[in-house]
Amino acid sequence: MARTRLPLRKSLLGRLLAVSALVAACSVVATAWLAAQTTSGAIKQEQGQNLTADTRIYNTLLGYAAAHPRWDGVEATVRELARQSGRRIALTTENHQSLADSAAARKPLPALPPQVSAVVDPLSLDTTLAARSSAKTDTSADRIDPRAVGPFRLPASERERLKKAADHAVTCLSGLGIASDAVVGPSGRPRIQPVGNDPDRTQGTRCGTEALDAPTPTERKALTALNHLADACLGRQHRPAIQLSLNLSWNESAAVAAVPEPKAGSRLASPEPTPVPPSVRNSDDDRAIASCVGTARREQLSSYVASPALLFIGDQGGATVPGFNLSPANTARIAGVAALVLALTVGASVLAGARLVRPLHALTNAAQRMRDGGSSEPVEVTTDNEIGRLAATFNDMSAHRARLEEQRKAMVSDVAHELRTPLSNIRGWLEAAQDGLAEPDPAFVSSLLEEAVQLQHIIDDLQDLSAADAGALRLHVEPVRIQDLLGQVASAHQARAETAGVTLTVTGAPPGTPALVLAADPVRLRQAVGNLVSNAVRHTPPGGQVTLRVRGGTPDPAGGPATDAPFTKAAVTAPFTDAAFTEAVVEVADTGTGIPAEYLPYVFDRFWRAEKSRNRRTGGSGLGLAIVRKLAEAHGGTASAASAEGEGSVFTLRLPLGRPELATDGADEPAGRTQSPAAETSPPSP
Repeated sequence: MARTRLPLRKSLLGRLLAVSALVAACSVVATAWLAAQTTSGAIKQEQGQNLTADTRIYNTLLGYAAAHPRWDGVEATVRELARQSGRRIALTTENHQSLADSAAARKPLPALPPQVSAVVDPLSLDTTLAARSSAKTDTSADRIDPRAVGPFRLPASERERLKKAADHAVTCLSGLGIASDAVVGPSGRPRIQPVGNDPDRTQGTRCGTEALDAPTPTERKALTALNHLADACLGRQHRPAIQLSLNLSWNESAAVAAVPEPKAGSRLASPEPTPVPPSVRNSDDDRAIASCVGTARREQLSSYVASPALLFIGDQGGATVPGFNLSPANTARIAGVAALVLALTVGASVLAGARLVRPLHALTNAAQRMRDGGSSEPVEVTTDNEIGRLAATFNDMSAHRARLEEQRKAMVSDVAHELRTPLSNIRGWLEAAQDGLAEPDPAFVSSLLEEAVQLQHIIDDLQDLSAADAGALRLHVEPVRIQDLLGQVASAHQARAETAGVTLTVTGAPPGTPALVLAADPVRLRQAVGNLVSNAVRHTPPGGQVTLRVRGGTPDPAGGPATDAPFTKAAVTAPFTDAAFTEAVVEVADTGTGIPAEYLPYVFDRFWRAEKSRNRRTGGSGLGLAIVRKLAEAHGGTASAASAEGEGSVFTLRLPLGRPELATDGADEPAGRTQSPAAETSPPSP
């Protein structure tokens, strides 16, 4: 049969290649991902640090612009920020005219970075950088830096007066158990901030906190100017005028009466607005008013803050800080390296797979030759690894199979010979009687009966072995005194032993000693011991001796060969009780011709005989010892043999002791096997 080649997807080489490629691909992807994540993380961390530094630079310069009407004098601030951050900082006008540059001392002056980092304008904050700095500086909805106060900046006299009022309020609140602090704003105005930032706690305390909300003359003047600018914007939109408060909230002008200015030296008092009916307002009006207020504030503050400037932040060489960008060139480079690694992995996998698959192909070819009935030549073992051990095991299996095949052929030949001989004798005598050449007298009938009994023995033995192999050998278990059973077997074979000139004796315990008890099938046990005795008598010359003996034994606790104990009265238990021994050792010893050492491993094989001529005078059918081993195993025991050529042999049965209460009656004997104990213990056919 032609060997079909496996497709690559099913072959070991293909699977190894696929697994290696998958592992390599996963390794490359994982390595690339880890490198990208690590690099990206480091770059993001560096970018975060740079952005934090950029935010601090922007916020510092924004505060400078909010407090100064011009950029004159900002060089010192720029140099200090550059020293702290290790970066180059440059300020220019919107026309890129230099205002300040931390690298101004370098000759030649490096070119400015190509990208503007931010626009420094206190009247229009950068939303991104302002959001990062919002924790330090609150930003208003109109994007005006709160540090740009312009005309709302208080003079020293008003600051001092408000500070005293704030300290008095803090002391008063402390006396009421309310912890608070006086927080000074960019304009110099203090405000009371309770600990916990809950302004409702100061309501109704009569500690003068409301008086701090009244505008000072400076603030009133600036607020009036802001109102005029806002009203002008609203008038252009044909909307009513408003009245702004210090917190830039508003009411319509008619809604609040004019607040009288406090007299000099008088304590600040909270203004009391004149109640008027509320006017109808909507969201469109509020948005328009808010827009006009923002426009008015920018117009009012424009002369108090510095003009917008462009901020450039870069490294000391003048370049901007690069971001992480996986360009197509870098992507192609990474893909090329990954492909190279994958190709090397695939190549190595092919080489390794070929070396691995080559001996497997040799094993496959040898197995197919064996299947097709060809020669079973051993496979060459080239390595001492798993494949090499597999090849060695295959060679052992092949050799064992060859031996089994030889044994099978020999067994078939032996079975045919064993059955042919008695059948031929029976047929010959019957044909002679039919032709009148033989007289059917009692001797004639006895001869035919002997041949029929021999044929029946062979068939029964084969049936027993077949049942034992199939696990269907049924035992009728009951308590058995092994000493009594040996005596019965010896009595059954005594006549044949005397005829052969052989002395048959039984060696046991002294009289009165309790006997060993087995839970066994007495018929099957007599059959096993009888086969051993018959075999011993057959191979013992006249004048020889065959001895049956039994003694107690215990298996080796380490799992090795059993350790026999001497048969003494102290070591034997009473019937049906626990004993110091766990097994009975039955030995059948003879002083016959013995068995060569090289034949001992085969004496229990079926149809095996040391004398290959299969002469009835020198041996039986070759099934007796095989049946002995199967019967011993069926009782949970073992059968073994020891011999010295020219001195004799000893066949040993080791059977576990049992209690009668643990013995359960088995099923009846198989049909066609209803023999009496005497018949069972009779010697097998010669």
